[in-house]
Amino acid sequence: MKAAKGWVVVWLGVLCMTPVWAQTPTGDERILAAREALRTGDQATLDQLAAGRSPHLLERYVKYWHLQNQLARQEPPDTARIEAFLARYAGSVLADRLRGAWLSRLAKDGNWIGFIGAWGGLASPTDGQRCQHWLARERIGDRSGLDEAAAVWTGLSLRADACESLVGLLAAAGRLQPDDIWARFRDEMASRRPSDLELILSGLPAAEAPSTAELKAMRKDPERYLDNLRPGFARRRADSELMLAALGRLAISDPKAAYARFARLNDALSAEDRAFGYVLLGWRAAQDHLPEAVRWFRAAGKLQMPDEQRAWQVRAALRQEDWKAVREAILAMSPEQRGERAWTYWLARAEQALGEDEGARHLLERVAGHPDFYGMLASDALGRAFTPPPPDRPLTAETQAGVAADPDIRRALALFRLDLHAEGTREWIWRLRDADDAFRIAAARLALDEGIYDRAINTAEAVDPQDNFGLRYLTPYRDLIEPHARAQGLDLAWVYGVLRQESRFVTRAASPVGAQGLMQVMPATGSWVAKKIGMTDYRRSRLQEPDTNVLLGTSYMRIVLDDLDDHPVLAAAGYNAGPGRAKRWRDERMLEGAIYVETIPFTETRDYVKKVMANAVIYAALMDGQPQSLAARLGRVAPR
Repeated sequence: MKAAKGWVVVWLGVLCMTPVWAQTPTGDERILAAREALRTGDQATLDQLAAGRSPHLLERYVKYWHLQNQLARQEPPDTARIEAFLARYAGSVLADRLRGAWLSRLAKDGNWIGFIGAWGGLASPTDGQRCQHWLARERIGDRSGLDEAAAVWTGLSLRADACESLVGLLAAAGRLQPDDIWARFRDEMASRRPSDLELILSGLPAAEAPSTAELKAMRKDPERYLDNLRPGFARRRADSELMLAALGRLAISDPKAAYARFARLNDALSAEDRAFGYVLLGWRAAQDHLPEAVRWFRAAGKLQMPDEQRAWQVRAALRQEDWKAVREAILAMSPEQRGERAWTYWLARAEQALGEDEGARHLLERVAGHPDFYGMLASDALGRAFTPPPPDRPLTAETQAGVAADPDIRRALALFRLDLHAEGTREWIWRLRDADDAFRIAAARLALDEGIYDRAINTAEAVDPQDNFGLRYLTPYRDLIEPHARAQGLDLAWVYGVLRQESRFVTRAASPVGAQGLMQVMPATGSWVAKKIGMTDYRRSRLQEPDTNVLLGTSYMRIVLDDLDDHPVLAAAGYNAGPGRAKRWRDERMLEGAIYVETIPFTETRDYVKKVMANAVIYAALMDGQPQSLAARLGRVAPR
């Protein structure tokens, strides 16, 4: 009896340790239990849940999460089940993702034959997966993959382990040329946080490569590295490249200090390397809004430069309103870059400023009429305000019913209903990859009906930029947002322009840096604003409450506007990048608002402000029913 009693105690203990839902999970509860088991790596629970079956639209997810977690563990994967899942759900987003996970596991295990067999069918292989495939082929004796890799090597991300291994193979096989290696080195050094430098340079012959000590000294203190060089230092290409790399690093923080050292050392460089040095100086000086940027770019002569640097050559000239230099820089672009809407617009402005009215009008007509930043500015320049768009065209009941009954769309909606937003978004995007426009618009309207505003906007946006404004420029939560906007004296169209760009009206949106909710308020900002307005019960978790988030967000917008001349362009830049930066980006003289926006140094903030201000024009037209001018909203930015 004692022994039996002991077993009962043990059994009861095991039972108590097992979650109640794990014994008889059904319906949504079972799906959420499986998702939580995946999050915690609870393979035992996943085994138990996957062994059963319960009718549910998301049943396949239980099987998928079970196999996905198994692939991440040390024990051998169940190949038969994986193959069965891939066959049963062929063509689905889950089959594609499971295949990717299986390929990674096969590569990790060194099962190259298995990898080759499982390769086919990936919709969009990542760089890491492509590198794994080339390695797998090399491992089984097929070296043609190295030629394919070498052809695209300069554009490959080297962050994946497989790509790191691939570089060594390419170098050993003599597939990398020094010019390609140094070009990749320059590209990496152009980033603000260069990495993989040793890996990139490992493809050079030992006699041509810089030493580890030289590379470390250049990276650790580029200013000191340059100061220790003497005229005539360039004994080999590596010396010139490290000097230019150090110059570029120093120019990020202090272009003038970099130029002083360049002037002392540039005689040792070839004419081409000297021109490249001037490009580096001009690029960073343009981002710092220094007038010297125009002169330094001009000193580079006709050197071919990457699109990013050429764009900043134009921006440097714009900042000085040197319209001749603007025209010269745009005409020096590649045909593809010159054909972009931004540069077509600014070329038109340059032609106009230089008295070429006929050419200017022709260029403006190519851009005008599109409901975006440059299209609106071009229309303004032609004397055509943005008029209220027509109502969205109705869809047939048959099309709407077909979308509502579509199993993939229903599965995505079921995931959204369970607050599995990432999974729902993947299913949604996958289903709409090859859908026609009618299906997409019907799906967008269904998303709107379901309150999934980001899917409604993004789906309609992918169809026709001239249509469906009612779907693309939604005004949800207006009864919540409008009173806060009015209380703060804010333009409601501008507030909605910010909201649309910040969160797409997802109340629980969270950015990688921690911004929260509808207005993407940072926790520290929320705490600071709460104190400013006398909110005594603020907690970080309240940023997920729409009312609190909008109260704090609109209050912060008012504070930023008050600090930045009540100018919406400056305030939009300040909301994204901080008010201090928005102030520093002003000039010493009055500046056209469009030029201020075009010369914002941060790509993210520059694009953000363009979209917010264009959003505001469209929202104002929809709300007021009156023509609107983007140029008038941008106005002019006062000197610092």
